[in-house]
Amino acid sequence: MIRILFFLLVVFLLGLGFAWLADRPGDMVVTFNGYEYEVKLITAAVAVTAIVAAIMLLWWLTKSIWNSPYTIARYFRVRQRDRGYQALSTGMIAAGAGDAALARKMNKQAAKLIRSDQEPLINLLDAQASLLEGDHEAARGKFEAMLDDPEMRLLGLRGLYLEAERLGHREAARHYASRAADVAPQLGWASESTLEEKVERGDWDGALKIVETQKSTRQVDAAAANRRRAVLLTAKAMSVLDTDLPTAKQAGIEADRLAPGFAPAALVAARALFRQDDIRKGSKILEAAWRAEPHPEIADLYIRARPADAALDRLARAQRLQSLKQNNPESSLAVARAALDAGEYKIARDAVEAAIRMRPTESAYLLLADIEEAETGDQGKVRQLLGKAMRAPRDPAWVADGFVSQRWAPASPVTGKVDAFEWRAPVERLGQMIESDEEIAATVRPAIEAPEKAEEVEEVEVIRPLAPVASEKPAEATRPAEAREPASNPPETAVTDAVAEEKWQSPRLPDDPGVQEEEASEQSQSRFRLF
Repeated sequence: MIRILFFLLVVFLLGLGFAWLADRPGDMVVTFNGYEYEVKLITAAVAVTAIVAAIMLLWWLTKSIWNSPYTIARYFRVRQRDRGYQALSTGMIAAGAGDAALARKMNKQAAKLIRSDQEPLINLLDAQASLLEGDHEAARGKFEAMLDDPEMRLLGLRGLYLEAERLGHREAARHYASRAADVAPQLGWASESTLEEKVERGDWDGALKIVETQKSTRQVDAAAANRRRAVLLTAKAMSVLDTDLPTAKQAGIEADRLAPGFAPAALVAARALFRQDDIRKGSKILEAAWRAEPHPEIADLYIRARPADAALDRLARAQRLQSLKQNNPESSLAVARAALDAGEYKIARDAVEAAIRMRPTESAYLLLADIEEAETGDQGKVRQLLGKAMRAPRDPAWVADGFVSQRWAPASPVTGKVDAFEWRAPVERLGQMIESDEEIAATVRPAIEAPEKAEEVEEVEVIRPLAPVASEKPAEATRPAEAREPASNPPETAVTDAVAEEKWQSPRLPDDPGVQEEEASEQSQSRFRLF
């Protein structure tokens, strides 16, 4: 577009110049070799312009003829290069799609048309084709050869890193990632792996520098960087809490400021403050974290902030926490534990029953069993509550990559990922250990309703909790009358069979008075469903 405008501008200026000369007639006299030539001014201008144009045309034609061998060779070279790039592009697409044969074919074709020193992607396609063919040794050799080329060094390190990860060689993978991070800190995979390595070694200052680099290069946003910095500062404070209390205090307070409501940060900051007898500031940090997300460790540390407090004083602090976060199961459980220690059984029972109504968990039923044992000593009810605790949902814990821990850690012990632990309930077991009454009824009902087909039933296994050991009589009872043994048994055997049949039909209830009523109810309901 610029060239067209420039050409139009030149034509316009030439036309304007010729029009100006045409409006001003005159003659031009030229004396050459004793002769005098007189022409019109406009004619002389046109002749000079034509001579200049002819000279330019002649120069272009001569130059084109002179450079024609180079031009022809360049044409064929560009054509060959285009074919090579087309083969390279097709090979990369085939490698991405997993077509090893086509990728290898296009790699050979591209290598013939383009030199590898001119186009490094040929080496990458060669390595990818080797990976698709399953020749990992050759692929690693090609990645190692890339380390000698400054332009391909990062690509070679990336390939060696992925191969080490595939083989499970975490140390080797982190070595390659560290080399790549030294050359190019902006690489996310390199900085992430180096961060995990420093966290595993406990190099908290080095890990914090990497997080700052990630933030400055915009690998992570500001919120994620602050969260990671809080996690690392919390881990640093926990590691030096017993050796360097001022550093632990400073790191814990900064971590709590960066991530308000993060329970581990609030806990380590409060512990450092409590050890310096700053009960007021430490309690404020715990109260703020409790408002954000109640946690049982926060409640335990808050209630026992002053070791010299009496049991009733600890109960008052627990009730203070409950007022900050009402209608919450953790608040009720904290009050129940403190009340149990203080001997206030009614307050403890009311609080734990409120927690069970909001969220029935294993720890809540266990606490209620402790209260029952301390207040009444009724072992039957205690066992009943222990049974409910076994069937209740599990309590929240720190979970990371399927690993369940009661203590928080800055990284996952499985994958090494930073800030992987979450406070949540572990995954429940899907299968049932004990068959339900409906499953038992579905197994036994055909033998009862159709005695003539009962011979097809070889064995019926009945599994019940707290049931006496079953005899061989149930299998006998499911047989038809003609299949049973004749009545010519000795008197002792007949009596024994009758007793066994009576025990099978009416199993003996446990001696504990707290579970007799519940077991009798379950047996009556089971008989009703079976018969």
